[in-house]
Amino acid sequence: MPLQNENRTLLLPDGRGMPRLGQGTWRMGEDALTRAQEVAALRYGLSLGMNMIDSAEMYADGQAEDVAGEAIGVVKREEVFLVSKVYPENANRQSIFRSCDNSLQRFGVDYLDLYLLHWREDADLAEVAYCMETLVDQKKIRGWGVSNFDTSDMEDLWKVPDGNKCAINQVLYNLGSRGIEFDLMPWQRERNVPFMAYCPVAQGASLREELLEDKHVREVASKYQVTPMQILLSFVLRHDDVAAIPKAVERAHVRQNAASINIKLSEDDLAWISKEFPGPAFKMEMEKI
Repeated sequence: MPLQNENRTLLLPDGRGMPRLGQGTWRMGEDALTRAQEVAALRYGLSLGMNMIDSAEMYADGQAEDVAGEAIGVVKREEVFLVSKVYPENANRQSIFRSCDNSLQRFGVDYLDLYLLHWREDADLAEVAYCMETLVDQKKIRGWGVSNFDTSDMEDLWKVPDGNKCAINQVLYNLGSRGIEFDLMPWQRERNVPFMAYCPVAQGASLREELLEDKHVREVASKYQVTPMQILLSFVLRHDDVAAIPKAVERAHVRQNAASINIKLSEDDLAWISKEFPGPAFKMEMEKI
């Protein structure tokens, strides 16, 4: 299992440290009227130590990367860990270099810390690995990974040349979506490949509301004098090899997210909040958003 540093950093397979708590940018950049608030929220998160920012060329057609680029303009490049994702149709030698350059330009930087294949679709995994390693050689990215890959996808990736240089898998994971715990999590742990959890406090309005209103979650939140949302985030962060990228635009929510990494749930706490949302007892189809 990746090493930890005061529970705030995990070790990637290539030996680099990565923050375990960052900030997501999905749905940012969609409205010019909220741009200033989004930039301010990301900057506030950076000031609180959430110095990993995740984005994608898909998010608002690249405008989320542009928002993130404005936000990080107030810090040194080495003080932020930048992650972005490429469309599967662009993950080939005809398009990926242009996609990567466009992302770099929007961020206003000359390299990404991680570049991920957003989802598999019909991408040629051998081509993906070749292109990603070429980008590493060109020093445009420091490392690469995948997103929304289930166990069979990871097995296929490991069969192609340099596929095992994949540094991380970004997946949907939260108290209400625990399917990866059955086989994907053990598979990756055997190979020292950590996770990045998107929607760590759930995305769908109905599921999030159900989680936040669950009496077990609320009781544990009351015990620690924190919010139910902080308990949901601390549930994900209980794993030393899982990073989380919650999105927030309200200052109070950003502050709560930053404080969640300091909540240490006991085994009894975990059993209690799992009453209505237990871990999987069988293989489940991977959930994706």
